[in-house]
Amino acid sequence: MSMFKRILVLLLTLLLVLSVTACQQAGPEDENQQEEQEEPADQVSGVFEGEGKGKYGTFKVEVTLENSEIKDIKVIENNESGFTEPVIEQLINEIIASNSVEIDAITGATLTSAAVRTSVTDAIKKANVELVAKEVTVEEEKVEDVTTDIVIVGAGGAGLSAAIEATNNGANVIVVEKMAFMGGNTNYATGGMNAAGTKYQEALGIEDSPELFYQDTMKGGHNKNDPELLKYFTEKSAETIYWLESLGADLSEVGRSGGQSVNRIHKGPGGMPIGTHLMDVFSNQVKELGIDVRLNTKAIEILAEGNKVTGIKVENKDGNTYNINAKAVILASGGFGANPELVEKYKPSLKGFGTTNQPGATGDALLMVEKLDVALTDIEQIQTHPTVVPFYNEMITEGIRGDGAILVNRDAKRFINELETRDVVSEAILDQEEGTAFLVLDTTVFEKASTYAKYKDQGFLKEAQTLKELAELIGIDPDILEQTVADYNSYVREKLDPDFGRTSLDVELTTGPFYYVEIAPAIHHTMGGVKINTNCEVINNSGEVVEGLYAAGEVTGGVHGANRIGGNAVADITIFGRTAGANAAAAVKGYLK
Repeated sequence: MSMFKRILVLLLTLLLVLSVTACQQAGPEDENQQEEQEEPADQVSGVFEGEGKGKYGTFKVEVTLENSEIKDIKVIENNESGFTEPVIEQLINEIIASNSVEIDAITGATLTSAAVRTSVTDAIKKANVELVAKEVTVEEEKVEDVTTDIVIVGAGGAGLSAAIEATNNGANVIVVEKMAFMGGNTNYATGGMNAAGTKYQEALGIEDSPELFYQDTMKGGHNKNDPELLKYFTEKSAETIYWLESLGADLSEVGRSGGQSVNRIHKGPGGMPIGTHLMDVFSNQVKELGIDVRLNTKAIEILAEGNKVTGIKVENKDGNTYNINAKAVILASGGFGANPELVEKYKPSLKGFGTTNQPGATGDALLMVEKLDVALTDIEQIQTHPTVVPFYNEMITEGIRGDGAILVNRDAKRFINELETRDVVSEAILDQEEGTAFLVLDTTVFEKASTYAKYKDQGFLKEAQTLKELAELIGIDPDILEQTVADYNSYVREKLDPDFGRTSLDVELTTGPFYYVEIAPAIHHTMGGVKINTNCEVINNSGEVVEGLYAAGEVTGGVHGANRIGGNAVADITIFGRTAGANAAAAVKGYLK
């Protein structure tokens, strides 16, 4: 090779090295340029879809942006409970007003609040825009004293039953609710409503009567139920099913809950949670009748002159107070299962237990009635629900056992008649290793109610193709579990359970996939409360009626005795809620007998 060619090769090599070095040095600049390109744009307009996860599954929205400001948010997929609709609307309005997702969650609906925020955040991220928050000036709600015929404390199932019946009987009604949504614990009711001698039972060949219903409930309550209240309760049960039907409910499906000798729990359509179904019905009635329901409004005092109530004092969300003057007051504010101090006070052994109750169930009425010397009854009777997911406090409906699920322990063995009363099943579970047990079911049971699919979607029900795989998933002996299920299936075929005396034996657990969920007892229902008579009039410690004061639902005591039967809470709130509304209306209109 000539000298010239050698020099040319060296020069070309040098140029190549320099060019590579230059490219390497330019890399970070290119990355910076790329980062600059990905920085949020100044002005963005368009419609962007976002997705989040709520309590019951996927939650999707469409966010409309104009010049990087949120102008509209539409929900395009929503699997949350119906009671959260006003919650979602409130959150969306706050996000639009502030042009920010940095808003407070709403108490009692934290998972739904998170779903709204995360779905909108996802849409904003896809739009590649940085929101500039706007200062929002919120005017305080103007308050002034008002007057009505009847004021009702609590917008749950009892309060709304009372409001609907009172309105239909010609009374003017105001309902106050301290939470941001209606429903209270009724929103979480899943099983159904007990009633005896209904046309739906008759169509299925089920022989039942108010007398048998009375016997089962008195036995379940350990003979501590108020006999007069219980008699009224059982005799009015079928009639109340038909009343709910007249409002738009469908309670034609019949099953069995623990502590019942026959099938008498009436369920929502397709196994729909009873609370969700009834709240849809009640909400529609509230709208149709134009009932004045005041959310975020807490009753703080019962107004009275001597032994006669004259209304209530309330506090709104801004902390301002005003009086609602009324001829009658109906207490329907629920129990105190979400008040750990009161629970410990009345039943110290339950200290530290979780609760299935919504956060508003704090027993406010118990304090308000003190100055009226109102009598309390069964106040120490507090029930645990046996099948609640630990830490999450998600109740697994008793209906899943009625539909055929069994309970096994860490030895992979059954240890109780699954349809015993709640107190008995709870004690049996607490006696097991680690104080928990496992609900086991197959696909036949799983497909009986839509509620069960939601448990799976939430991640509570775990799935396996075979019993052996299920046992391995749980961490128990596969051979023993297979034998336990085989024995149970033989009991179903023979209609006889020699081990624990279970009488509801309808489904063999043979069809995969199989499912399980670990459960433990948690505080569920407070059986005690203010003393009432069958007119729902409140009684004082002298045995006298407090004039103009009525009560219904879990705020009262006496109906359930020492233990509530599953399916009796919904019956309680509707039977006595309706009664309170009718009698209060009759009193204020001057035609009460």
